[in-house]
Amino acid sequence: MSDNNPPARTWYALGWWLALPLVALYLLWRSLRQPEYRSFWGERFLGRGAKPLPGKPVVWVHAVSVGETRAAQPLIEALAAQFPEASFVLTHMTPTGRAVGEGVAAALPGRLVQRYLPYDFDLAVRRFLEETRPTVGIILETELWPSLLFGARTANVPMLLVNARLSEQSLAKAKRWEVLIRAAAQAFTRVAAQSEADRARIAQLYAGPVEVLGNLKFDLAPPAELVDKGRVMRDTLGPRPVWLLASSRDGEEALVLDAFKSMRKEFGSDPILLIVPRHPQRFDEVARLIEARGFACERRSAGALKSPPANGAIVLGDSMGEMAMYYAAADLALMGGSLLPFGAQNLIEACAVGTPVVLGPSTFNFMQAARDALDAGAAVQVENAAQALLMFDRLSRDQVRRAAMADAARTFASAHRGATERTVALIRDVLAGAPA
Repeated sequence: MSDNNPPARTWYALGWWLALPLVALYLLWRSLRQPEYRSFWGERFLGRGAKPLPGKPVVWVHAVSVGETRAAQPLIEALAAQFPEASFVLTHMTPTGRAVGEGVAAALPGRLVQRYLPYDFDLAVRRFLEETRPTVGIILETELWPSLLFGARTANVPMLLVNARLSEQSLAKAKRWEVLIRAAAQAFTRVAAQSEADRARIAQLYAGPVEVLGNLKFDLAPPAELVDKGRVMRDTLGPRPVWLLASSRDGEEALVLDAFKSMRKEFGSDPILLIVPRHPQRFDEVARLIEARGFACERRSAGALKSPPANGAIVLGDSMGEMAMYYAAADLALMGGSLLPFGAQNLIEACAVGTPVVLGPSTFNFMQAARDALDAGAAVQVENAAQALLMFDRLSRDQVRRAAMADAARTFASAHRGATERTVALIRDVLAGAPA
């Protein structure tokens, strides 16, 4: 690993070998709720998987989960157009990320293969690199695996960290292993950060230059067919305001449901509450939470949103790949992950379809985007679930302000586009200097 710190590498590698039985048990435990975790263990533990078709170059893109995979989509599409002879390897760590990546693969038949990234021990990493033989490796956002980076350096694979972000919390964690992380980070050939604040934090761990190219997620246009479907859905739901809890995380639904139940008589309208959990394995759990509080639960999978829900019913968005539709069907969106310390989910897609955003106190995952949206008037921030519902009610009764926020949201989303083009230029420069 670190040429100048072999003890750190040795202890890290030993730790992985000792942890492998626990990792296997963890996957089995996760598979109780999400059976997909029982699949593709050869990719995870042995580094074996689908090989790209012979091509020059072979571009490997790592997108750990759903958000990173969506951010990678416009980048991969742009690279595929610019390098028509190239093959692609798209790796993930989660089944949901892999499922989203299937859409990217479908758009490039025969040119892109998917795999799980192997766990970070030398044997699996070496086999992965031998099978895929990438000309360049591109890692999105915050993934930094020491054995992988050192293995890529040994194999003369230039590595790029793009769309990079690093929160204060993640920086503090990295500094606990600073010697190892700093040494591994030097394997990156180029680093492109989302914002100046990210650049400053990354510079505390990476000695090379860090470019600021913006956030790729602004360039991912919501699918027009889903937006149109959501608009039709909104008309179907009638005059009642539609309040969306988007990409909610464990514990947040209970907070909103309890506040909604206790405050309903205070609202100046009869809102439709729509909850879309982030993780599909929690759909049934959230349905039980709704019913336990005395509400009827109308599920999207059972035909909800095709007609106005009954009074007193709450709608559960239990489908994958329709988030743009839910945003387009809603008047206002509360971002999941922001009520509890998860750091908020991505608010850019909501803004892109013109849906005003309410944020809770926790936004560290999208700190810069959240600040910019607040400054632009596209979002407001509150401290808890009760305040969020009061803000929903206030904005639902103030059509002028809500319309102004919707316009500001669309303007905000369009003003920050262009990161994909800048990142493609960076990758083109690296490929021009890559070994033949």
